[in-house]
Amino acid sequence: MPPKQPELPDPAHHDLDSMLSRKFGREIANYFSGSPLNRVSFLRANHDFISKALVHPTTKFMLFNELAPMAKDPSTIAYASHQEILALIGPNPFEKTEEDMIKEYNSTITLPLVLFLGLDETDKAGFQHSIYTGTPYFAVDITPRGTVEKEANSVIDAMKEKGHTFLQGRTAMNLNAPEAAIYAQGRALVDWNARNPFCGGCGQSTMSINAGTKRVCPPTDMASLPTAQGGATFVESTPLKRAACATRTGISNLCFPRTDPTVIMAVVSHDAKRVLLGRGKSWPKFFYSTLAGFCEPAESVEEAVRREVWEESGVLLGRVVIHSTQPWPYPANLMIGAIGQALPDGENIHLEHDPELEDAKWVLMDEIREALRIGTSGLDEGAGEEYREGGLRLPPRTAIANQLLTAVAGGFLGADPKM
Repeated sequence: MPPKQPELPDPAHHDLDSMLSRKFGREIANYFSGSPLNRVSFLRANHDFISKALVHPTTKFMLFNELAPMAKDPSTIAYASHQEILALIGPNPFEKTEEDMIKEYNSTITLPLVLFLGLDETDKAGFQHSIYTGTPYFAVDITPRGTVEKEANSVIDAMKEKGHTFLQGRTAMNLNAPEAAIYAQGRALVDWNARNPFCGGCGQSTMSINAGTKRVCPPTDMASLPTAQGGATFVESTPLKRAACATRTGISNLCFPRTDPTVIMAVVSHDAKRVLLGRGKSWPKFFYSTLAGFCEPAESVEEAVRREVWEESGVLLGRVVIHSTQPWPYPANLMIGAIGQALPDGENIHLEHDPELEDAKWVLMDEIREALRIGTSGLDEGAGEEYREGGLRLPPRTAIANQLLTAVAGGFLGADPKM
């Protein structure tokens, strides 16, 4: 039996009457969105703000080990205090300015990754900086590696002794909605930093700045390593000039986190009585979902929807509308949910173009509604108690595919996402 699916986040200003809500329906909020934090992104480079926020008594630290978040149980994150991770990150990794940290960069030393996520402004008695008040949230990568492997293992052992666990894989999709959004932000940034230890311009090692949201290719290195200066041996106190890099010219001295736009679409037949579903080759029996694919350069969202549907199923689409979007931190996608309608003479299915799917088929709306009621689950979970073998299975409501199918089966854009 699959675990109980968490509630979805409330849409922003869902009770506010407006011209747009009357015309298009209320905004749809998908799982992994709806973060309770104000990111105050413009303060990430503010040395005074970050330094004081990190050591404030109310500050909460979300810990990641190999991208798995530390939790009390499958629905609740376990936050650490500054004292509990002091041996790993030190009193204040932001004690020095970014300028000084870059000057003192040493490629042989592993700096623990500490990311600022934002402020929970509901706590008016918490940390205060200028006009900004709230509980600071940070994410910390405690994966044992490099020169801090011993300290990281010590933190992990201490957390496990307290009964905390690290949620593996997609089990984090059972987190309560607010913490799922915070987790998604933290995971995406931890993963991006881990995937970019080297500069895309010159191949030399990079370092994290701007509270974990940018990476820089330093011009010098304090390590005694062979360099562009001829490979001579220098003492560690002497900064070595590194090889030239294009990222240090002009204003392009930074590497930013990436987000990959991905389209996912519920396709309805021309008579609006059926929905097109596809099935991956490794999926459980009877499990189907909506089609999806990456946007390509110089391609609009609508064009990407039409192209991906034709490539994967052979079906031709006419009108395409945007329904909602979902941050997807596996590893860095923004799922752009759309609803498209097939052309009257474009509904024939054939899988010869791109053999990505094992099967694709048109499914009647009543069958979609029944599967949404009793047959939703994650790919690695069993279906619900009422499900009977052979019935259609669909993704859980934490997936935007479920939201899209709920919309078309319930009256399109006016459907209640919590039905």
